[in-house]
Amino acid sequence: MRLTILITAVFVLNQSIKGQKPISEDSISVFFDELKTAAYANTELWSKDLYGPTILINPESRTFFANEQDSAGSLQPNGNIYSGVLPGNINIANTAIDWNGKKWAMIMLPLSQNKHNRINLLAHESFHRIQPSLGFTFKNSDNNHLDQKEGRIYLRLELEALKKAIQSRSEKEKQQHLTNAFIFRKYRHQLYENSGVSENQLELNEGLAEFTGVIISNRNKAETSAFFQSEINEFFKNPTFVRSFAYYTIPVYGYLLYNKDKNWNKAISGSTDLTDYFIKAFNISIPRDLKKAVQGASVAYNGKNIQKEEAEREERTKKLIAEYKLKLIIQPHFEIKFEKMNISFDPRNIVPVEDKGTVYPNIRVTDRWGILIVDKGAALMSPNWDKISISNPVKTEGKKISGEGWILELTDGYTVGKDDVTGNYKLIKN
Repeated sequence: MRLTILITAVFVLNQSIKGQKPISEDSISVFFDELKTAAYANTELWSKDLYGPTILINPESRTFFANEQDSAGSLQPNGNIYSGVLPGNINIANTAIDWNGKKWAMIMLPLSQNKHNRINLLAHESFHRIQPSLGFTFKNSDNNHLDQKEGRIYLRLELEALKKAIQSRSEKEKQQHLTNAFIFRKYRHQLYENSGVSENQLELNEGLAEFTGVIISNRNKAETSAFFQSEINEFFKNPTFVRSFAYYTIPVYGYLLYNKDKNWNKAISGSTDLTDYFIKAFNISIPRDLKKAVQGASVAYNGKNIQKEEAEREERTKKLIAEYKLKLIIQPHFEIKFEKMNISFDPRNIVPVEDKGTVYPNIRVTDRWGILIVDKGAALMSPNWDKISISNPVKTEGKKISGEGWILELTDGYTVGKDDVTGNYKLIKN
């Protein structure tokens, strides 16, 4: 069966969505103008205008504001602002979507009260809108090795080195921290087969988008340094790193190189190995004995405490994985196969479960059979993305079926049945 899959990683803003004050169209107009002005001032970044069709959407009501009319002319105009309601079969996220004849940048409201952060996010998603025209395809490879103890240790050490590189007061000091960052990175890639390839795919996608946001945001040097420090420290609090690390690696490398070469990003393509590219661009010398090098370098970046914390986390994760395996694999469960799937999820709290797939505590799936919403529950995505498993249903109200932490709304022509032998539930197409 051939699947059509759209994967959207959803980053939730810190501001509370519930109870937010209504946003005026005057404010929306200001947001669009901020992006337009910043994009115009930085057209040379990609030799392309970043500003284009953009949707700002309220995730609860699904009402949105757009900066231009859709091709079907279905939106309600009010001056230079257009409004509408997004259909339920389209997932809401910070992303780029094809809808009603145009490719849009979609950003969830509310936006940050900080102007630089607002523009950063708007520009990030606007990059995704023009990304295909720049030759960068959408690739969000799983990097499950970054949920393993050693993978996490050497990613954290790399980012600690990058934090110090950003704060360096001399070129010599910055070069040393950059060298150590790449030593930790190359050693991590040495530990896990093909990890360099899978990391690179996500970094070409999300890493370049966030680098674009950082440059377009127009923070000064001190503001950029503070932004990176704060963002990386917050990143360390995420339950997992596997799909979100690229937001914090390439933006720092890219920003530091941008200060030396304003055109570096225009010299790369969708097949560029960013690790090797940056090593060459920064003139970094990588020692042959990486294991010895990381042992010596880790002391300067709180290596001992990081190793202790990750060993403790590994024990907690083993227990969590055992619980997920019992609930979603060993015990009776509800297995839903995909036909034409479209999903959005929060990449910060997913849990790889060995070779069985990945658990998503928060995910929204739309398909021909309907809409599945998992909120603070557990859904196991199969390794080849052809099905998803959740706990067995406990309540049925017509076409609305629910279980522990999930709700499924079926379309006509589909029902749910139980296998009397296994106790598993499955979808039945009438």
